[in-house]
Amino acid sequence: MIQRKQTLFLLLALVAGILCLCMPLGMLLPAGMGVPSTVYNLCVVSGEQTVSYGKVAVLFFILLAVCAISLYTIFLYKNRKRQAMLCSVGMLLVLVWYALYAYLAYTSYGLEGYTFQPQWTAALPFICDIFIWLARRGVIADEKLVRSMDRIR
Repeated sequence: MIQRKQTLFLLLALVAGILCLCMPLGMLLPAGMGVPSTVYNLCVVSGEQTVSYGKVAVLFFILLAVCAISLYTIFLYKNRKRQAMLCSVGMLLVLVWYALYAYLAYTSYGLEGYTFQPQWTAALPFICDIFIWLARRGVIADEKLVRSMDRIR
């Protein structure tokens, strides 16, 4: 059953997660004159090309865990109950990622005198969450189909 539609959804979620890991999430714009900083999942690169990892690295590790869970879930096609449970864990981790992202954006990543401007790549974890939800729905549908076939015998 590895060629089922939920495998494709989990692969698409993995691709969306990896793209979000590699691309900038937003810009920190200074209130006055200055060079803007770029915010990635792993670090904040300031205009002077200095890198600070600080609180932002947590975003990276949460999204990395979502990607790892999506990849691992693909190969659990024989254990549909665990596959559905891991899909739920992945969706919950994406919600935690968004909560932390919103908190960090609200506080401008702990920098005084900066405003945060999000980029379009901040929507990729939401797309990842949608694909994981679709995969979970497919796994549950397969489990119902197998149970109905067992009942007929």
